[in-house]
Amino acid sequence: MNKEKYVIGVDFGTDSARAIVVNAADGSILSESTQHYTRWMQNLYCDPAQNIFRQHPQDYVDVIKRIIPDAMQKLPHGSANKVAGISMDTTGSTPVLLDKAGTPLALLDDFKDNPNAMFVLWKDHAAIEQANRINTLSKTWHTDYTKFSGGVYSSEWVWAKVLHILETDTKVADAAYSWVEHCDWMPALLCGKQHPESMMRSRCAAGHKAMWHEQWNGLPDEEFLGNLNSGLGEMRKHLYTTTFTADKVVGTLSQEWAKVLGLHKEVLVGAGALDCHFGAVGAGIEPNQLVRVMGTSTCDIMIAPYEELSDHIVKGICGQVDGSVIPGFIGLEAGQSAFGDLYAWFRDMLSWPLQFLDNEKLANELKEKILKELNAAAEKIPIEESSVIALDWINGRRTPDADQELKSHLSGISMGTTAPHIYRALVESTAFGSRAIMERFLEYGLKINEVTGIGGIANKSAFVMQTLSDVMNVPIRISPVEQSCAFGAAMFASVVSGIYPDIQKAQQTMGKGFSKTYFPDGKNAMKYNKLYKKYLDLGKIKI
Repeated sequence: MNKEKYVIGVDFGTDSARAIVVNAADGSILSESTQHYTRWMQNLYCDPAQNIFRQHPQDYVDVIKRIIPDAMQKLPHGSANKVAGISMDTTGSTPVLLDKAGTPLALLDDFKDNPNAMFVLWKDHAAIEQANRINTLSKTWHTDYTKFSGGVYSSEWVWAKVLHILETDTKVADAAYSWVEHCDWMPALLCGKQHPESMMRSRCAAGHKAMWHEQWNGLPDEEFLGNLNSGLGEMRKHLYTTTFTADKVVGTLSQEWAKVLGLHKEVLVGAGALDCHFGAVGAGIEPNQLVRVMGTSTCDIMIAPYEELSDHIVKGICGQVDGSVIPGFIGLEAGQSAFGDLYAWFRDMLSWPLQFLDNEKLANELKEKILKELNAAAEKIPIEESSVIALDWINGRRTPDADQELKSHLSGISMGTTAPHIYRALVESTAFGSRAIMERFLEYGLKINEVTGIGGIANKSAFVMQTLSDVMNVPIRISPVEQSCAFGAAMFASVVSGIYPDIQKAQQTMGKGFSKTYFPDGKNAMKYNKLYKKYLDLGKIKI
């Protein structure tokens, strides 16, 4: 191969997927391609009123067939020969049920239109009752399997979702042999290594979403799972004990996929991970730094040396897992179930009448303009006029202390309340929820010297970011890389392909620093302290 080597990072997000081609020598992004999932954009297989959000595996297959060739076609002829590795991240927990061959059931003719045979998206909360049962059983079992998952198991995570499917769809349950997270299925698919028992499983997804831990030799035991559901216990036999950090190689591209993607068969494919963990890596995460990945939801990531955590277990977060972010460190995850989704919900509420316009183009243009105008108007409202207090739990609460049954709430509305007042309250509520997460980390002895913001909102909304800085009373640095998750994936691809010896060296050489820093206004921070107390009182939150 040519000495100049390229790597590809692929990020499967909620609405779309993107691929970036990166020069591993300096981290320069040479080309990229982003495309939406066709079926998802048609609102197929989802029922928001029932908290059901499913994605067809064919959407994932179709989109990767488009984005990698599209990104490569933007480069000079012969560039494909320079590609050394590919790594991928996905949303999570986003599992699907498999047959004995490792095929997602929705790719079989009998289940092609059955949402229960599809990937259950991270924000699907249909399994609240099942999550409650897992928590109840775990607290009375000889081992509390939620111990390293913040002490509370969430309906957003794999065991609750699989249990819900098994209990609501007999036909799917009878056909199910095992399950897999999206971040594990994609590398296995590209390498032709999809057999359930031998498929390489992500340490990141397993530890944070499946209660995997070395202390109890892997996943919860068969008896525990069987007590929840006999099918779940049987499925445990076809799962895994060993997990892999993202610096490990799954294999090389299969001949079929090398041809489809227009790459050579020697391209190495790395173990997958969850999107926000790769995003934190792309933003240059290091100890004592809180990285906030801000999109439809948020994911708050930290890493800590083993000796810093010692025997401390942080309660109410989404887990602390050895090597889930950076090998050699404990990775910690928290987050909010809705961030940008909360703003989008309000926009959609206000734009409801637009559906009756005969001019669809005009309707879409007006809808897109609403958030921009709300931002501008809300920013002008003095904090003293923030009489409306909101809770940010429109999609339940992820952390601190997962509870997906919680709802959002608005308090203090009067005849003088305008749409910008409500929007400002919603923005402030997401900032208050962010502060609650930070304070939970601090309560358990973790040090936070820096906060870094990445994702679409971090780069697009100065009003949201300044509010966040004022409420949290910390400077917030912004990563200049728009596709931080895909960029982190590309960094791991450079390690997987042997270009760099470890991810820290890849970060050091390929990293892009910061484009902007938001500093807190001391006077605003004091004013927000009073509003934050009202937020806590309204939600009866214990920090």
